[in-house]
Amino acid sequence: MDNGILSCEDPKLLPALCDGLSAAKIEALLRKWLRLLPHPFLPKDRAAGYRYQVSILQAEFSLTQVLDRAVSGRIFFEEVIRENLDIGRPDQVQLIFHRRVTKRTPGRFRTRVLTEGVSPSLHVDYKRSRIKQYHKEGRALRTETTINDTRDFGIGKLLRNLPALREIGFQANRRLLDVQRLSHDCAIGEAAFRKVTRPVEIQGQRASALPFSDPHVQALLQALLLFCLLPRGFANKHLRERLVLLLGETPNSMTAGRMTYDLRRLRLHGLIERIPRSHRYEVTAFGQRTALFYTRTYARIFRSGLARTDDPSPADEDLRPYFDKLQTAIDAWIDRAKVPA
Repeated sequence: MDNGILSCEDPKLLPALCDGLSAAKIEALLRKWLRLLPHPFLPKDRAAGYRYQVSILQAEFSLTQVLDRAVSGRIFFEEVIRENLDIGRPDQVQLIFHRRVTKRTPGRFRTRVLTEGVSPSLHVDYKRSRIKQYHKEGRALRTETTINDTRDFGIGKLLRNLPALREIGFQANRRLLDVQRLSHDCAIGEAAFRKVTRPVEIQGQRASALPFSDPHVQALLQALLLFCLLPRGFANKHLRERLVLLLGETPNSMTAGRMTYDLRRLRLHGLIERIPRSHRYEVTAFGQRTALFYTRTYARIFRSGLARTDDPSPADEDLRPYFDKLQTAIDAWIDRAKVPA
Protein backbone atom coordinates (compact mmCIF):
# COMPACT_ATOMS: atom_id res chain seq x y z
CA MET A 1 0.00 0.00 0.00
CA ASP A 2 2.61 2.54 -1.10
CA ASN A 3 4.24 3.31 2.28
CA GLY A 4 1.91 1.11 4.33
CA ILE A 5 1.62 -2.66 4.84
CA LEU A 6 -1.62 -4.28 3.66
CA SER A 7 -0.92 -7.81 4.92
CA CYS A 8 1.91 -10.09 6.03
CA GLU A 9 2.38 -13.68 7.18
CA ASP A 10 3.39 -12.74 10.74
CA PRO A 11 1.47 -9.67 12.01
CA LYS A 12 3.19 -9.83 15.41
CA LEU A 13 6.68 -9.78 13.90
CA LEU A 14 5.99 -6.79 11.66
CA PRO A 15 5.80 -4.08 14.37
CA ALA A 16 8.88 -5.54 16.05
CA LEU A 17 10.82 -5.14 12.80
CA CYS A 18 9.54 -1.58 12.38
CA ASP A 19 10.55 -0.69 15.94
CA GLY A 20 14.01 -2.00 15.16
CA LEU A 21 14.83 1.07 13.08
CA SER A 22 16.93 2.74 15.78
CA ALA A 23 19.22 5.74 15.94
CA ALA A 24 22.20 3.36 16.14
CA LYS A 25 21.30 1.67 12.84
CA ILE A 26 20.82 5.00 11.08
CA GLU A 27 24.16 6.19 12.46
CA ALA A 28 25.89 3.00 11.27
CA LEU A 29 24.49 3.47 7.76
CA LEU A 30 25.81 7.04 7.66
CA ARG A 31 29.31 6.03 8.83
CA LYS A 32 29.42 3.26 6.22
CA TRP A 33 28.90 5.70 3.35
CA LEU A 34 31.15 8.38 4.82
CA ARG A 35 33.98 5.85 4.63
CA LEU A 36 33.28 5.34 0.93
CA LEU A 37 32.35 8.83 -0.25
CA PRO A 38 34.77 11.77 -0.45
CA HIS A 39 34.23 14.60 2.04
CA PRO A 40 36.29 17.57 3.29
CA PHE A 41 37.48 15.95 6.54
CA LEU A 42 40.96 14.45 6.09
CA PRO A 43 42.13 11.52 8.29
CA LYS A 44 43.99 13.92 10.58
CA ASP A 45 40.80 16.01 10.94
CA ARG A 46 38.79 12.94 11.90
CA ALA A 47 41.50 11.89 14.33
CA ALA A 48 41.21 15.32 15.95
CA GLY A 49 37.46 14.75 16.46
CA TYR A 50 36.00 16.63 13.49
CA ARG A 51 33.15 14.63 12.00
CA TYR A 52 29.62 14.92 10.70
CA GLN A 53 26.64 14.58 12.99
CA VAL A 54 23.15 13.61 11.92
CA SER A 55 20.30 15.96 12.85
CA ILE A 56 16.57 15.33 12.53
CA LEU A 57 15.08 17.68 9.96
CA GLN A 58 11.68 15.98 9.84
CA ALA A 59 10.24 12.86 11.45
CA GLU A 60 7.01 11.06 10.56
CA PHE A 61 5.33 8.46 12.74
CA SER A 62 2.41 6.63 11.17
CA LEU A 63 -0.16 3.95 11.93
CA THR A 64 -1.99 2.11 9.14
CA GLN A 65 -5.11 0.26 10.25
CA VAL A 66 -6.40 -2.01 7.48
CA LEU A 67 -10.19 -2.34 7.55
CA ASP A 68 -11.91 -5.72 7.34
CA ARG A 69 -14.64 -4.31 5.10
CA ALA A 70 -13.18 -1.75 2.74
CA VAL A 71 -16.63 -0.81 1.42
CA SER A 72 -17.55 0.80 4.75
CA GLY A 73 -14.19 2.50 5.25
CA ARG A 74 -14.92 5.74 3.44
CA ILE A 75 -18.27 6.18 5.21
CA PHE A 76 -16.57 5.55 8.55
CA PHE A 77 -13.84 8.07 7.85
CA GLU A 78 -16.28 10.77 6.77
CA GLU A 79 -18.10 10.23 10.08
CA VAL A 80 -14.76 10.59 11.89
CA ILE A 81 -14.20 13.96 10.18
CA ARG A 82 -17.71 15.18 10.97
CA GLU A 83 -17.34 14.30 14.65
CA ASN A 84 -13.91 15.90 15.06
CA LEU A 85 -13.94 19.19 13.16
CA ASP A 86 -13.09 21.00 16.39
CA ILE A 87 -10.09 18.84 17.30
CA GLY A 88 -7.63 21.61 16.34
CA ARG A 89 -8.68 24.03 19.09
CA PRO A 90 -6.02 24.74 21.75
CA ASP A 91 -7.82 22.63 24.39
CA GLN A 92 -7.91 19.60 22.11
CA VAL A 93 -4.41 20.18 20.74
CA GLN A 94 -3.14 20.12 24.31
CA LEU A 95 -4.87 16.77 24.72
CA ILE A 96 -3.28 15.19 21.66
CA PHE A 97 0.27 16.46 22.02
CA HIS A 98 0.33 16.60 25.83
CA ARG A 99 1.83 20.09 25.72
CA ARG A 100 0.40 23.05 27.58
CA VAL A 101 -0.93 25.77 25.27
CA THR A 102 -1.01 29.38 26.46
CA LYS A 103 -1.58 32.75 24.77
CA ARG A 104 2.17 33.00 24.25
CA THR A 105 2.49 29.65 22.47
CA PRO A 106 3.55 30.32 18.86
CA GLY A 107 2.02 28.73 15.83
CA ARG A 108 -1.46 28.03 14.48
CA PHE A 109 -3.90 25.60 16.05
CA ARG A 110 -6.46 24.56 13.51
CA THR A 111 -8.26 21.73 11.78
CA ARG A 112 -8.48 21.50 8.01
CA VAL A 113 -10.44 19.09 5.85
CA LEU A 114 -8.98 18.68 2.35
CA THR A 115 -10.63 16.71 -0.44
CA GLU A 116 -8.70 15.16 -3.29
CA GLY A 117 -11.13 13.58 -5.73
CA VAL A 118 -13.66 11.86 -3.47
CA SER A 119 -11.30 11.10 -0.57
CA PRO A 120 -11.22 13.69 2.25
CA SER A 121 -8.36 14.02 4.72
CA LEU A 122 -8.21 15.51 8.22
CA HIS A 123 -5.28 17.80 9.18
CA VAL A 124 -4.59 18.98 12.74
CA ASP A 125 -1.87 21.66 13.12
CA TYR A 126 0.20 22.34 16.25
CA LYS A 127 3.07 24.86 15.98
CA ARG A 128 5.23 23.46 13.15
CA SER A 129 3.95 19.90 13.52
CA ARG A 130 0.77 18.29 12.28
CA ILE A 131 -1.31 15.15 12.23
CA LYS A 132 -2.80 13.93 8.96
CA GLN A 133 -5.49 11.29 8.76
CA TYR A 134 -6.99 9.88 5.59
CA HIS A 135 -8.54 6.82 3.98
CA LYS A 136 -5.54 5.20 2.31
CA GLU A 137 -6.15 3.59 -1.07
CA GLY A 138 -9.73 2.79 -0.05
CA ARG A 139 -8.57 0.07 2.32
CA ALA A 140 -7.12 1.51 5.52
CA LEU A 141 -7.32 4.34 8.03
CA ARG A 142 -3.97 6.10 7.98
CA THR A 143 -2.92 8.29 10.92
CA GLU A 144 0.46 10.02 10.74
CA THR A 145 2.15 12.64 12.89
CA THR A 146 4.81 14.76 11.18
CA ILE A 147 7.21 16.74 13.37
CA ASN A 148 9.06 19.48 11.48
CA ASP A 149 10.80 21.03 14.48
CA THR A 150 11.77 18.84 17.43
CA ARG A 151 12.08 21.92 19.64
CA ASP A 152 8.29 22.25 19.57
CA PHE A 153 8.45 19.52 22.23
CA GLY A 154 11.59 20.63 24.05
CA ILE A 155 13.75 18.01 22.34
CA GLY A 156 17.04 18.58 20.52
CA LYS A 157 17.65 17.81 16.85
CA LEU A 158 20.49 15.29 17.24
CA LEU A 159 19.82 11.73 16.17
CA ARG A 160 20.18 10.41 19.73
CA ASN A 161 16.84 12.09 20.50
CA LEU A 162 14.95 9.81 18.10
CA PRO A 163 13.54 7.48 20.84
CA ALA A 164 12.00 10.40 22.74
CA LEU A 165 10.62 11.83 19.51
CA ARG A 166 9.19 8.46 18.52
CA GLU A 167 7.32 8.24 21.83
CA ILE A 168 5.72 11.67 21.29
CA GLY A 169 4.73 10.88 17.70
CA PHE A 170 3.05 7.57 18.44
CA GLN A 171 1.38 8.92 21.57
CA ALA A 172 -0.15 11.71 19.48
CA ASN A 173 -1.52 9.12 17.03
CA ARG A 174 -3.01 7.05 19.85
CA ARG A 175 -4.59 10.04 21.59
CA LEU A 176 -6.30 11.19 18.41
CA LEU A 177 -7.68 7.69 17.84
CA ASP A 178 -8.83 7.52 21.47
CA VAL A 179 -10.82 10.75 21.05
CA GLN A 180 -12.38 9.45 17.85
CA ARG A 181 -13.20 6.09 19.40
CA LEU A 182 -15.07 7.83 22.21
CA SER A 183 -17.11 9.84 19.72
CA HIS A 184 -18.23 6.60 18.00
CA ASP A 185 -18.69 4.56 21.20
CA CYS A 186 -20.77 6.87 23.38
CA ALA A 187 -23.81 4.66 23.95
CA ILE A 188 -24.72 3.99 27.57
CA GLY A 189 -26.97 1.26 28.90
CA GLU A 190 -30.48 1.67 30.28
CA ALA A 191 -29.33 1.24 33.88
CA ALA A 192 -26.63 3.87 33.46
CA PHE A 193 -29.09 6.24 31.78
CA ARG A 194 -31.55 5.90 34.67
CA LYS A 195 -28.75 6.41 37.16
CA VAL A 196 -28.01 9.80 35.62
CA THR A 197 -31.63 10.91 35.19
CA ARG A 198 -32.61 10.13 38.78
CA PRO A 199 -31.44 11.60 42.11
CA VAL A 200 -28.63 9.67 43.82
CA GLU A 201 -27.36 9.31 47.37
CA ILE A 202 -23.69 8.41 47.88
CA GLN A 203 -22.44 7.89 51.45
CA GLY A 204 -25.11 10.18 52.85
CA GLN A 205 -24.59 12.87 50.20
CA ARG A 206 -27.56 13.60 47.94
CA ALA A 207 -27.46 14.94 44.42
CA SER A 208 -30.36 15.90 42.19
CA ALA A 209 -30.99 14.28 38.81
CA LEU A 210 -29.56 15.37 35.45
CA PRO A 211 -32.69 15.39 33.25
CA PHE A 212 -32.04 14.61 29.61
CA SER A 213 -34.12 17.48 28.20
CA ASP A 214 -33.02 20.15 30.69
CA PRO A 215 -31.28 22.97 28.71
CA HIS A 216 -28.99 23.67 31.68
CA VAL A 217 -27.90 20.02 31.83
CA GLN A 218 -27.34 19.90 28.07
CA ALA A 219 -25.16 23.02 28.24
CA LEU A 220 -23.31 21.66 31.29
CA LEU A 221 -22.39 18.39 29.57
CA GLN A 222 -21.51 20.18 26.35
CA ALA A 223 -19.11 22.39 28.32
CA LEU A 224 -17.75 19.30 30.06
CA LEU A 225 -16.75 17.80 26.70
CA LEU A 226 -14.34 20.69 26.15
CA PHE A 227 -12.22 19.42 29.03
CA CYS A 228 -12.36 15.67 28.32
CA LEU A 229 -9.02 13.94 28.85
CA LEU A 230 -7.05 17.14 29.54
CA PRO A 231 -3.91 16.04 31.43
CA ARG A 232 -4.26 18.72 34.14
CA GLY A 233 -8.04 18.64 34.42
CA PHE A 234 -10.16 21.76 34.96
CA ALA A 235 -11.28 24.01 37.81
CA ASN A 236 -14.55 25.65 38.85
CA LYS A 237 -13.64 28.86 37.02
CA HIS A 238 -12.84 27.14 33.72
CA LEU A 239 -16.15 25.29 33.53
CA ARG A 240 -18.12 28.36 34.64
CA GLU A 241 -16.60 30.53 31.88
CA ARG A 242 -17.68 28.07 29.19
CA LEU A 243 -21.10 27.32 30.67
CA VAL A 244 -22.30 30.95 30.74
CA LEU A 245 -21.48 31.30 27.04
CA LEU A 246 -23.50 28.19 26.15
CA LEU A 247 -26.45 29.39 28.25
CA GLY A 248 -26.31 32.91 26.80
CA GLU A 249 -25.83 34.46 30.23
CA THR A 250 -23.42 37.13 31.46
CA PRO A 251 -20.33 36.10 33.46
CA ASN A 252 -21.67 37.83 36.58
CA SER A 253 -24.95 35.93 36.47
CA MET A 254 -23.37 32.64 37.56
CA THR A 255 -21.65 32.56 40.92
CA ALA A 256 -18.93 30.17 42.01
CA GLY A 257 -21.40 28.67 44.49
CA ARG A 258 -23.86 27.82 41.72
CA MET A 259 -21.08 26.17 39.77
CA THR A 260 -20.00 24.24 42.88
CA TYR A 261 -23.54 22.82 43.07
CA ASP A 262 -23.26 21.56 39.48
CA LEU A 263 -19.79 20.11 40.11
CA ARG A 264 -21.15 18.25 43.13
CA ARG A 265 -23.96 16.79 41.00
CA LEU A 266 -21.51 15.69 38.32
CA ARG A 267 -19.16 14.16 40.90
CA LEU A 268 -21.81 12.17 42.78
CA HIS A 269 -23.24 10.87 39.51
CA GLY A 270 -19.76 9.61 38.58
CA LEU A 271 -19.23 11.90 35.59
CA ILE A 272 -16.18 13.68 37.06
CA GLU A 273 -13.75 13.04 39.89
CA ARG A 274 -11.55 15.34 41.90
CA ILE A 275 -7.79 15.19 41.34
CA PRO A 276 -6.20 14.37 44.73
CA ARG A 277 -4.76 17.29 46.73
CA SER A 278 -6.18 19.90 44.35
CA HIS A 279 -9.33 21.85 43.49
CA ARG A 280 -9.32 20.53 39.93
CA TYR A 281 -11.46 17.84 38.35
CA GLU A 282 -11.12 15.41 35.50
CA VAL A 283 -13.81 13.74 33.39
CA THR A 284 -14.26 10.01 33.98
CA ALA A 285 -14.64 7.46 31.18
CA PHE A 286 -18.32 7.11 32.13
CA GLY A 287 -18.62 10.90 32.05
CA GLN A 288 -17.18 11.07 28.55
CA ARG A 289 -19.66 8.51 27.22
CA THR A 290 -22.60 10.09 29.03
CA ALA A 291 -21.80 13.63 27.86
CA LEU A 292 -21.42 12.46 24.26
CA PHE A 293 -24.64 10.45 24.41
CA TYR A 294 -26.65 13.29 25.96
CA THR A 295 -25.48 16.10 23.71
CA ARG A 296 -25.33 14.32 20.36
CA THR A 297 -28.54 12.34 20.76
CA TYR A 298 -30.43 15.47 21.81
CA ALA A 299 -28.98 17.70 19.06
CA ARG A 300 -29.03 15.24 16.16
CA ILE A 301 -32.00 13.00 16.86
CA PHE A 302 -34.54 14.53 19.22
CA ARG A 303 -34.34 18.21 18.33
CA SER A 304 -33.95 17.80 14.56
CA GLY A 305 -36.16 14.69 14.32
CA LEU A 306 -39.14 16.17 16.16
CA ALA A 307 -38.85 19.32 14.07
CA ARG A 308 -39.13 17.20 10.93
CA THR A 309 -42.17 15.25 12.07
CA ASP A 310 -44.09 18.01 13.87
CA ASP A 311 -43.46 21.10 11.73
CA PRO A 312 -46.54 21.96 9.65
CA SER A 313 -44.28 23.34 6.90
CA PRO A 314 -43.87 21.37 3.62
CA ALA A 315 -43.43 17.67 4.32
CA ASP A 316 -39.97 16.31 4.89
CA GLU A 317 -39.06 13.92 2.09
CA ASP A 318 -37.45 11.41 4.44
CA LEU A 319 -39.64 11.07 7.53
CA ARG A 320 -42.75 13.24 7.43
CA PRO A 321 -44.81 11.13 4.95
CA TYR A 322 -44.27 7.99 7.00
CA PHE A 323 -45.29 9.69 10.23
CA ASP A 324 -48.42 11.02 8.49
CA LYS A 325 -49.32 7.46 7.41
CA LEU A 326 -48.64 6.19 10.92
CA GLN A 327 -50.89 8.86 12.45
CA THR A 328 -53.68 8.02 9.96
CA ALA A 329 -53.41 4.32 10.77
CA ILE A 330 -53.49 5.00 14.53
CA ASP A 331 -56.56 7.23 14.18
CA ALA A 332 -58.34 4.57 12.11
CA TRP A 333 -57.52 1.86 14.64
CA ILE A 334 -58.84 4.02 17.50
CA ASP A 335 -62.08 4.65 15.60
CA ARG A 336 -62.57 0.93 15.02
CA ALA A 337 -61.82 0.13 18.66
CA LYS A 338 -64.36 2.58 20.10
CA VAL A 339 -67.17 0.96 22.08
CA PRO A 340 -70.62 2.40 21.30
CA ALA A 341 -72.30 4.25 24.16
